[in-house]
Amino acid sequence: MSQVPVISLHTLNQAEPAEFVRILGSIFEHSPWVAEAVLPQRPFASVRDLHVAMAAAVRAASETARLTLIQAHPELAGKAAIRGELTAESTREQSGAGLNQCSPEEFAQLQQLNADYNKKFGFPFIIAVRGHDRQSIIRHFSQRIQAPREQEMQECIEQIARIAAFRLADLISVD
Repeated sequence: MSQVPVISLHTLNQAEPAEFVRILGSIFEHSPWVAEAVLPQRPFASVRDLHVAMAAAVRAASETARLTLIQAHPELAGKAAIRGELTAESTREQSGAGLNQCSPEEFAQLQQLNADYNKKFGFPFIIAVRGHDRQSIIRHFSQRIQAPREQEMQECIEQIARIAAFRLADLISVD
């Protein structure tokens, strides 16, 4: 499931600012501002330090910026997946959890959960799918839809941070 690391941490630390942002721009879905926010903190001693800085930048962002970040994520087994419009990272992640192999019943259940969740919260359900299977995702989806909006928004941010940690680990080799 993991892709081969494509850049060393040392090289990333030495990259020109625009290149640094280009390389890390999709770690947080369609949100290169996160990479831009941590540029002044270079060099990073570890991938973990880079992740902590990026997650802190997201948590410190305005509610509007956090909501925009959440809304940048695709629905699980949603319309973008059906049309083949997911980012390469999202495609790999959703396929790894078996969401591309849903039974008609599971697919219908996910479509209904997506609709109900979006109607209630105004943003897509987000879960770091690595380590989950379809049934686990559906179970979490069904439980989390009961949460208050503010709690669920915070949970989405934490799930996005987990997704970013996986993506960074896949992208960056340790020197």
